[in-house]
Amino acid sequence: MARLADYFVVVGYDLDKRGGSDGQGRILQRFPEKDWEDNPFPQGIELFCQPSGWQLVPERLPPSYFVAVLTDINSERHYCACFTFWEEVDSTQVGLLELAVDEDDDSGSAQPEQLFAPRSLVLVSRLDHSEVFRNCLGLIYTVHIDGVNVPLETLIGNLLTCLIPIAGGSQRTITLGAGDRQVIQTPISDSLPVSSCSVAVLFRQLGIINVLYLFCAALTEHKILFLSSSYQRLSDACRALLAIMFPLKYSFTYVPILPGKLLEVLSTPTPFIIGVNSFFRSETQELLDVVIADLDGGTVTIPECVHISLLPDPLLHQTQTALSMVLDPELEVADHAFPPASTQPSTLKIQDKEIRAVFLLLFAHLFRGYRWCLHIIRIHPEPVIRFHKAAFLGKRALSEDDFLMKVLDGMAFAGFVSERGPPYRPIDLFDELVGNEVERIRLEEGDNHKMMNHVKELAEQLFKNENPYPAVAMHKVQRPKESSHLQSRHTSFPHLDEVTVQLFIDHAAAKQKTAPPIVKAEMKRMVPSGPPLGGVLANSARRLEVVRNCITYIFENKMLEAKKLMPAVLRALKGRAARLCLTQELNLHVLQNRAVLDDQQFDYVVRMMNCTLQDCSHMDEHGIAAALLPLVTAFCRKLGAGITQFAYSCVQEHMVWTNMQFWEAMFYSDVQNHIRALYLEVSENEQPSSVRNARVQEHGALEIASEQRRLWPTLSKDKQQELVQKEESTVFSQAIHYANRMSYLLLPLDTSKNRLLRGSALGDVESVSNSYVTNSIAGSMAESYDTESGFEDAESSDVANSVVRFINRFVDKVCNESGVTNEHLKALHAMIPDIVQMHIETLDAVHRESKRLPPIQKPKLLRPTLLLGEELMMEGMRVHLMPDGREETSGALGGPPLLPAEGAIFLTTYRLIFKGTPIDPLVGEQVVTRSFPVASLIKEKKISVNLPMDQFIQEGLQLRSSTFQLMKIAFDEEVASDLAELFRKHMHKLRYPQHVHGTFAFTVGQSAKMAVEQKGKDKNPSLKTLSKNLVKSAKKTIGRQYVTRKKYTPPTWEQRSSLQSEMDEDEISVSEEVDQTSLTLSSTIKSSDRQTMSSVVERACCRDYQRLGLGTLSNSLTRSKNEPFRISTVNRMYTVCRSYPGLLIVPQSIPDSTIQRISRCYRQSRFPVVCWRSSRTKAVLLRSGGLHGKGVVGFFKSPNAPSAGSSQADSTSLEQEKYLQAVVSSMPSYSDTGARNTLSGFTSAHMRRCGHMLSPRCRVSNGRPEEERRKWGSIRGTGRLSTYNADVGNRLSGKESPQANGGPSETHFLRPQRAYLYIIGDKSQLKGAKQDSFQQWEVVPIEVFDVRQVKASFKKLMKACMPSSVVVDPDTTFYRCLQESEWMCLLHKVLQVSVLVVELLDSGSSIMVSLEDGWDITTQVVSLVQLLSDPYYRTFDGFRLLVEKEWLSFGHRFSHRGAQTLASQNSGFTPVFLQFLDCVHQIHLQFPMEFEFSQYYLKFLAYHYVSNRFRTFLLDSDYERIELGVMYEEKGEKKSQQVKSVWDYIDRLNKKTPIFFNFMFAPEDGEVLKPYSYISNLKVWDFYTEETLSEGPSYDWELVQGKQEQTEEGDRPDTAAPTSQRRIVWPCYDRRSKVVPDAITKLLQELQGLEMELGQVSEKWKDTWDKIKATQRSESKLESRGSLSSSLLMSSNLSHHRRTQGVYLKDSMVGSAINLSLDSEGSSSSAPTGGMSGRPSTSTLYSQFQSTESENRSFEGILYKKGALLKPWKQRWFVLDKTKHQLRYYETRQDKECKGVIDLAEVESVVPGTPTIGAPKNIDEKAFFDLKTTKRVYNFCAQDSGNAQLWMDNVQSCLSDA
Repeated sequence: MARLADYFVVVGYDLDKRGGSDGQGRILQRFPEKDWEDNPFPQGIELFCQPSGWQLVPERLPPSYFVAVLTDINSERHYCACFTFWEEVDSTQVGLLELAVDEDDDSGSAQPEQLFAPRSLVLVSRLDHSEVFRNCLGLIYTVHIDGVNVPLETLIGNLLTCLIPIAGGSQRTITLGAGDRQVIQTPISDSLPVSSCSVAVLFRQLGIINVLYLFCAALTEHKILFLSSSYQRLSDACRALLAIMFPLKYSFTYVPILPGKLLEVLSTPTPFIIGVNSFFRSETQELLDVVIADLDGGTVTIPECVHISLLPDPLLHQTQTALSMVLDPELEVADHAFPPASTQPSTLKIQDKEIRAVFLLLFAHLFRGYRWCLHIIRIHPEPVIRFHKAAFLGKRALSEDDFLMKVLDGMAFAGFVSERGPPYRPIDLFDELVGNEVERIRLEEGDNHKMMNHVKELAEQLFKNENPYPAVAMHKVQRPKESSHLQSRHTSFPHLDEVTVQLFIDHAAAKQKTAPPIVKAEMKRMVPSGPPLGGVLANSARRLEVVRNCITYIFENKMLEAKKLMPAVLRALKGRAARLCLTQELNLHVLQNRAVLDDQQFDYVVRMMNCTLQDCSHMDEHGIAAALLPLVTAFCRKLGAGITQFAYSCVQEHMVWTNMQFWEAMFYSDVQNHIRALYLEVSENEQPSSVRNARVQEHGALEIASEQRRLWPTLSKDKQQELVQKEESTVFSQAIHYANRMSYLLLPLDTSKNRLLRGSALGDVESVSNSYVTNSIAGSMAESYDTESGFEDAESSDVANSVVRFINRFVDKVCNESGVTNEHLKALHAMIPDIVQMHIETLDAVHRESKRLPPIQKPKLLRPTLLLGEELMMEGMRVHLMPDGREETSGALGGPPLLPAEGAIFLTTYRLIFKGTPIDPLVGEQVVTRSFPVASLIKEKKISVNLPMDQFIQEGLQLRSSTFQLMKIAFDEEVASDLAELFRKHMHKLRYPQHVHGTFAFTVGQSAKMAVEQKGKDKNPSLKTLSKNLVKSAKKTIGRQYVTRKKYTPPTWEQRSSLQSEMDEDEISVSEEVDQTSLTLSSTIKSSDRQTMSSVVERACCRDYQRLGLGTLSNSLTRSKNEPFRISTVNRMYTVCRSYPGLLIVPQSIPDSTIQRISRCYRQSRFPVVCWRSSRTKAVLLRSGGLHGKGVVGFFKSPNAPSAGSSQADSTSLEQEKYLQAVVSSMPSYSDTGARNTLSGFTSAHMRRCGHMLSPRCRVSNGRPEEERRKWGSIRGTGRLSTYNADVGNRLSGKESPQANGGPSETHFLRPQRAYLYIIGDKSQLKGAKQDSFQQWEVVPIEVFDVRQVKASFKKLMKACMPSSVVVDPDTTFYRCLQESEWMCLLHKVLQVSVLVVELLDSGSSIMVSLEDGWDITTQVVSLVQLLSDPYYRTFDGFRLLVEKEWLSFGHRFSHRGAQTLASQNSGFTPVFLQFLDCVHQIHLQFPMEFEFSQYYLKFLAYHYVSNRFRTFLLDSDYERIELGVMYEEKGEKKSQQVKSVWDYIDRLNKKTPIFFNFMFAPEDGEVLKPYSYISNLKVWDFYTEETLSEGPSYDWELVQGKQEQTEEGDRPDTAAPTSQRRIVWPCYDRRSKVVPDAITKLLQELQGLEMELGQVSEKWKDTWDKIKATQRSESKLESRGSLSSSLLMSSNLSHHRRTQGVYLKDSMVGSAINLSLDSEGSSSSAPTGGMSGRPSTSTLYSQFQSTESENRSFEGILYKKGALLKPWKQRWFVLDKTKHQLRYYETRQDKECKGVIDLAEVESVVPGTPTIGAPKNIDEKAFFDLKTTKRVYNFCAQDSGNAQLWMDNVQSCLSDA
């Protein structure tokens, strides 16, 4: 029984203490005046009566009521029911107050005549009967206000002496003696919270999601603040939140109503649930870590810095579904055609219980099986219970779940365990659910209706608990008369007589003493545990079988068998089931706590233990470490007399041993087992043995504890004492045992080592170190001890002390919790240092002996073969080469697991080499080699590697190379970390030398760099002088340019033709002081430079220019004047352009002075020069850099003389035009059409509108022939890498389609023929100023990709081809990564542009490629164009010449793009040349008979252009090569062993072996190749993916050949025995071309072998091949022509693998019908012409004439449309669609994808318009019209006024039809 109310208090306004605006309250009276002993009077009640502050009001307010909650120091809650009404303030006091206010407030505001002060009646109780309190206080107020004739003292006396039961489901009628009657029903179970309907109200206020957020926030200990203007609602909301948290109890600050004066409580650091009036909302704004729930607004605000963990997912969804079915049952049937009649939600009170039932089920699901993870560590005198969190999470497979982790770590759950842990106690609804209904809950998971039935059942029980007698409602309580509180005069609340009230209280107390005590029978019983938790173990029986077999072999001493199984066992141990199986199997081999093994057995067992522990988390949620703990102290080996080494000394390197929680859980688990055994022994003595064994099995610890608790009261005092002592000594003995165990696992074998180990502290148990640096945990603990104590002691004392401290902390914690006596605890503390010291001494002996053990045999390190001149930088370091993401090597795709392999890594001056043998014993005899040039290293990353055979996590490196090699190496434990660091430093130094002289190509064969410089000096002094002179002359030229201008004035344009000869004579001396006498090349150049010039003349480009007929250069300078081009020496000193070669081809008519001026307009001064001429059409190919914004001249304008500046700019622009005109004039087609300067000539041939090179845009013609349009369309619209302008190549074809409206085409929209010169330029660059209609060239603006895109794409390509780990995620498969890298897209772009240029050149137009700086994409395109157009470049000599000319001479920045030196390190690796080689590879695949060289040749170049073995690809330009003296030095050194040029090396090798030769080479004369460039036609180059682990990359031929000869010699002696002709070829191990050569190579090899046997001089392979081919040809001629040749391969007139097909139309006026027929012939006979998008198929063409949309296209044509704000005018194809009532527009006529739609329904009017800024020029003003819609105005421009009128009429008719 308990008092209904403890105190009755009257609180009033304190008139004496009123200061300023805020008043104060004071307690006027309280009853009883003396505190109850069991319940002291709570302080600060007056604050809670008026939470918003005590204030006087000008009018009387209605009475208010709310319940505040106060929590005392013992966490007891006191419910304060406050009933407040307002009373008039006495007029005399009002006067005094006014004076006080006047003093305070000078504003002089008028005071109201009458003021009212609040008065509160407060009941303080420990019971939460809100409604009863409301009625009682209301009754007292009614009696007072209505003047009922009952003394108030009687009411209060009766109220304070009323006793009611706390729980039990009884009902009690009470009366206060004013004719009232109330029935109080007590809840059946006091553990279930009473919520009335507050939970349902809370959900109505905030909604499901918001309440769930609050629920999760409360459980995970966040701060929660409720806001509302109603105090009662705040109380109810807080009560509701606590109710849904059941069975957890909230144990932090809980203040449902917080007074305004205490708002600073909100900044407390601890969690809370607090309610505050919305009046104080502004003060809550700056709270950064508080979740704020606004009950009135229905919002929950979560600050950014607060992360609330939500329920785990399926559970969250189920809970939301269930709640929505309770709160909104109509939702489910809302879509039904025939909804059921009644789907109303339950009444509020029932709904409240249903919601609580949902949360009850949620907790039953969350905590399912929690009782199976309780450790009972003491039963008597009181149960002590601990929860094994890790085991619970492990068995529930929720160890990753953030929410549950936080809940289990929280205070509420700790309270839950201590309250609900005891096994023998009264049980409630939750215990029933968890114990008996788990299976039912599991079955209901998917079935909402079953779940709702369950919810309703639970709700019924919860409702019954609160309302055991729902029918009874005999309340009778008077209420005040209506508006009685508003009467004008009230008597104020009287002063009560304390004595009368006290008499009531005393009388009741006396009566209670004499009454017999009420004994409540407690229904205690055994708490049900529910079904046990069983984690699902997914593992194949085969794996477990492997583990069992291996262990059996080990203990049967079948070591060879065990060794074979070992790798499979270590793989299997990744699974949990296999790990558990291992612990069980090892247990079987332990006899009497000991198992003595020999060395090898011990080694294997330890290795398996380490592998098992390595995947355990530090929590050990699956109990693996716990199961191994007894085993590591059982398995041992004898080291010597009386010295034994146990397994624990070899498994210390695991996190789990440092985790205090692990040791506690282990300790409690063992204590529980011993205590269970203790009580089983007791019962055994009383039972017959047959029953005994059965009982032992079935009794768990909790059952035994429950039974013991039940018997406890019946035992005698002595017996009780005896049991307590037995339990205590059990705990004590276990503590000693664990002190020993911990010292075993925390003390390292070598205690001295740890003095070196600093930097990871384990001083604090909570912050467990995750470091693997220390040799053992103790090392890290020692470190922390030392740093704290500040002194260093004897060798091992720091280790010892830290271990002692760790164990002491553990012992303190567990012994205090387990109730060990203080004496025992002191004894333990005294014992621990001795235990540790004793163990250290034992370990010293073990350590000494273990050093004497013969070391484990590690494989011998194999030394790599080195190139001539390659030297080792560091001796080999023992490492493991780990498998990466390529599955072939790890055996995942079948075949042997070649990796991981054990061996050594060697760093030489040229390469990084790993050489070793696979760890898997089945492949152990193979040698694994992986190597790459140091210069190709592009990424190095430190990694940590788990060695599969070892316990250690090793430091490692991951090295990526641009030759598509990846090395993941883990350093062996014998490699010191400083050695590994030294290795990295050396590697970096070699990768990024200070200067190009430091690369391998220069340092080869020289031990010191000085030698290089010395040799350089001796070798050829003329080079040194040359480089000096070069730089001098360059400086001189730059300095004197302006001077020379003054001395020498170029003639005007008119005089130029007559002065041409004079200009020729002067062209060389422009850049120096003019010397009119020097007319020959030899006399102009100083003698020291003559040699250089002759070398320049001998360069590859000159030979090529002569072959192409682009001019010759002889010493006498006699050249025919009618040649259109000449070789200019203007750049011979590299002064005009550093990155160009010395000799350049320019138009004959252009003098050198012009060139110097023009060059400034181009980026990097790379002005246009000719690099190739078509022998058939005489069209030329030019290359240049992109243009500067407006030419460099713009930068030199003088502000004082603007006129001069502008004229200068004009003259440069004129000279540029002149230059281009000269190129055009050189073409025979131009002179044929008559470059007669008559107006008629111009009008007929050139009447077209054409963009100047710098024009802002090109005029767009009215349409294009189908094929060309397709081609440009594909260039324009493919993906995001490059989008090309719609205007591109608008007049390439010359064919026009008729006007859309059927009218004749405008003359200036016609294009009679192609342009003579097309300039392919960057779209972004071509935004100049001028537009002229009479040029002969046309600009094609295209958007090209940036080198940054190449760099990024290459990185992704590397990751796709060489993933660092096995791909698990389906989004990162090889093809997905390849697609994301966009490498193929880039190849497609380059090929697309190249093929376009080839077609244009083939049709007779010249092309100038002017992209970016002219040394990346320009080079790619120009080289590919020449390769496709000219068969010469597809031979060995030709391809070499092409690369030398276009890549080396024209200054592709190999050093910069390849990051070859320290200076270019930051620019990163950008493989522009590799991209070119890949494009050549793609063409080679499509035309295999057109190339003299093989695919291997391309791979060889791809490898060596980054390897730095040769000097060919070093440096960025010829200028740099000459300056360093490497340009011509090879000439004098042909005899030396060291080949410095890759070309010479290839020539030498080609003579020896046909490896570079393509046996299918059968070219057709003058064949122009046009490959497909679609991505679907491109193949991934196998250079990126292939690997040869047997010998490493095969591109250093000496190394590979050396190996081959050795193996052949080694095989010789066994010839006597019969050998099989078969052999296994592993794709990633063997080099297929060597092991399985092609037929011709094999025959040539056999022929050579036969010749050697016969003692003949073997003929060179090439001679043999040529002879065979010649014979073949003559034979095929003799045969009849109809029959096929016997050897198809040899015949050169073979049908091609893929020749170009189809007809290419040049005539613009061919009609569509003919076009169609020709096209269909072409496409039906064979595939379309490569090109960018090929020719459309017949069906596509046919569909043009049968348009499916014809009926919808009412009117269509071209219009210019003004873009939105600040956007330019754009030309679009518009379609007026009357059917759909819309105006659509497309990029072009053929475009299927609509770019935009104007809905005609929104159009208001169509009116004539006026031109705006940026409108198309030269168009009639009447051609403009505007379309006004409701949203905006569209501006349009037609081709002429008539066309515009037509459009306006059509749109108007559309609008009127609608």
